[in-house]
Amino acid sequence: MSFIIAIDGPAGSGKGTIASFIAEKLGFLNVDTGAMYRSVTLAVLRNNIDMNDKEKIIELAKTLQIDLKNIDGSIHAFLNGEDVSNEIRTPKVNASVSIVAAIKEVREIMVEHQRALAKDHDIVMEGRDIGTVVFPNANIKLYLEASAEERAQRRYKQNLEKGLEVPYEEVLESIKNRDKIDSTRADSPLRVPEDAVIVDTNGWLPEDARKNIYKLIDDLMGEN
Repeated sequence: MSFIIAIDGPAGSGKGTIASFIAEKLGFLNVDTGAMYRSVTLAVLRNNIDMNDKEKIIELAKTLQIDLKNIDGSIHAFLNGEDVSNEIRTPKVNASVSIVAAIKEVREIMVEHQRALAKDHDIVMEGRDIGTVVFPNANIKLYLEASAEERAQRRYKQNLEKGLEVPYEEVLESIKNRDKIDSTRADSPLRVPEDAVIVDTNGWLPEDARKNIYKLIDDLMGEN
């Protein structure tokens, strides 16, 4: 039986960084579910489909091949064989991904893919409904949280490192909008999973988060 670590939390809470580090340390498969929804969103944008046309979005999602591969220590997203790891992180995708991810049928398609990955691998999976919907019986559940301002500052710095000059105020507004959509959507809303350990990362540097959360997970694995 696979060992599953579920990491949930809002946008910019550090889920991706932590999941990648933990997976590498433990030799687990790292599954970035956000990249999967972002890939669907990118495909919707490329096909000029109206974000309000749910039926067309669902039909498109059914046809997509989305793969995640570990390349030189980082997770790359492939859409129909094309590496779209950078393109799925653009402001245009940021602005629409929560709309696409809120569609029940799209989530069902992605959840099926996510569960299939756990059949043959020990995994670290991060997202917004991993411990509540995808793997409610995960061995370890964490919920990362931080203020909207803190998360926006992190995302702003990440954008600069990638050469994306998006004003901080715009990033903050995007974070707040995503929080609202993610927490109020009808299907699989963002919430703290039952039995999850809540980790407040306000004020933590990346190295603090990696060290503290790895120790926490190591302690929890000793209890399982």
